[in-house]
Parts: sequence; C-alpha cells; structure tokens
Amino acid sequence: MTKADLMRQTFKNMVFSDQIIRMLVAPDALGAKVAQHAGADAIFAAGYATSAANLAMPDRGLADFGEMLEKCRQIVNATTVPVFADADTGYGDLANVRRTVQSYEQIGAAGLFLEDQTWPKRCGHMDNKSVEPTEVLEAKIRTAKAARNHDDFLIMSRTDARAVYDLDEAIARSKRYQAAGADMVFIEAPRNLDELTKIHEAFPDTPLMANMIEGGKTPLTDTEKLRDLGFRIVVYPTAMTYARAFTDEQLVETLIQTGSTKSYEDRMITFDKFNRFVGLDQVNAREAQYDAKNMQAELATLKS
Repeated sequence: MTKADLMRQTFKNMVFSDQIIRMLVAPDALGAKVAQHAGADAIFAAGYATSAANLAMPDRGLADFGEMLEKCRQIVNATTVPVFADADTGYGDLANVRRTVQSYEQIGAAGLFLEDQTWPKRCGHMDNKSVEPTEVLEAKIRTAKAARNHDDFLIMSRTDARAVYDLDEAIARSKRYQAAGADMVFIEAPRNLDELTKIHEAFPDTPLMANMIEGGKTPLTDTEKLRDLGFRIVVYPTAMTYARAFTDEQLVETLIQTGSTKSYEDRMITFDKFNRFVGLDQVNAREAQYDAKNMQAELATLKS
C-alpha cells in the first residue's frame, strides 16, 4: 500500500466513524509538520492560507490552480496524516474539474471540496459573495466523481448560499449536491448554534464539516460541542496564519526596538531542536551512507 493509499483510507475511515476530525489549515509544509507533531488528525491545504503565505494577498481567487496544487503537494510530502484540499470552483469548465480531481489525487491528497461561488471566489466569511446556479456545481460534482480513480478519494460539496440567500437555500442546494454524488457536505458560514443544529437535522447521516474562523460569521465552538451537534470534521483555516503573523510582528518589533532577538529567545524553538525537528539528523545519515568512501568500501565488499 502506498503512502497515498494509506492517507486516503485513513481519512475515509475517520470521516465515516463516530469521531470528529480536527483538521488544521497549514500555510506551508513546515506548518503542516508542526500541526501533525502537535496532534492534528488531518491537514487542510486551503486558499486563504496559501494566498497569505505565498502572495501576502487576500483570499480573492488570486492563488491559481498551479500554486494551490504545488502547495498541497509540498504539504503531502512533509506529512503522514491525511491532507484534504481546497479546489475552489474546480478552476474552469468540466474538463478542468476533471483535471483538478486527477491532479490532486495523483499528488496524494485524500480528497477535496468544490464550491458554488462565482469566480473570482472569496473567503466564505467575506461579504459581497455570489453563487452560480445550482446545476453548475451539480455537474461539477458528477464530473469529479467520474474522474477519480479511487473510491477512497472523497468529494465534498461546499455552498456559500447561506450568505447570498438564506440557510434554507443552502440546505436545498446541498441536498442536490449530495444527490449528484458528494460524499460530504459543507455549508459555509452558518450564523449561530441553531443553524448548525438545523444543518445536522437536514443531513443526519452525512459527514458534515464546520469552519471555525476567528472573527468570522460562525461562532467559535469547541470540538466536542460540534461533535454533539453532529459534525464529523472541524477545520481551523486561519488560526496558524494569524498566529504566525502576530508572532512575526512581535519578533520584528522587538528586534527593531532593542537591536537584538535575545529577549525573545524564550518564545522561540532552539537551533538544535529545530534542526532535529526538520530532519537534519536523517539527512546527515543519508549523506554519510552514500559518501564516496563508504560506497567504495561497500563495492569492495561486494567484489570479495
């Protein structure tokens, strides 16, 4: 079984179990490794963090297919927990949706979501969004299901209709997306616990995802409460990005004001610990293993 096979199987087993998956959005491969080390069940490669980390720009459809795919590939390579992908609107027509699904599957992602916003899309908790007619994403979901090579590669539908219309429209759309073949449902930006409850009541046997954005439209709700409300995945799309920006700003201000980082060292990982964390010992060991002298000794052994 390949690493990708294991990631897909692990993610599917978690999604269709009674547990709730704590999924962290990582801005990059290092963030993903930190999240896994700290105990995240899965990693999400998503547009908000990718736009911020790669472009220092907002989530307004500015990170293109190539940038999103490459960031996800780097995260998959750096981790062993499942990695789920934000595929936006599929990056074009149905032929592009097919290519998107197959590309993410090939790099080892465990699944992806497709959304019904018009392009250029924007973060689900921003204002002034618009959505496509329901049949547009229905066709994309059907195309995505037909394009995947593994049933373990899960397809999630996302609708932003709650902000554009109301919760009833978002639920109605999601029912049609599920009928088109979506394995999981994501209704973006419900406004309160009552709305979260209504979503579960509408999809009692369907894996649901809740999106916890600091300062967003949905109230921050702890993991166990969301599990009690019937959700199977909780994603934190901005936490690591906001924490990193805050910490970086504090560090640089300290350096500029004092002329040194010495007073900040107690809030930083140490040189040796960081090098161990990113695998320097393993790299050095491989280098030594294939050093010319060692290889010559190995060849001499084989000849004797």
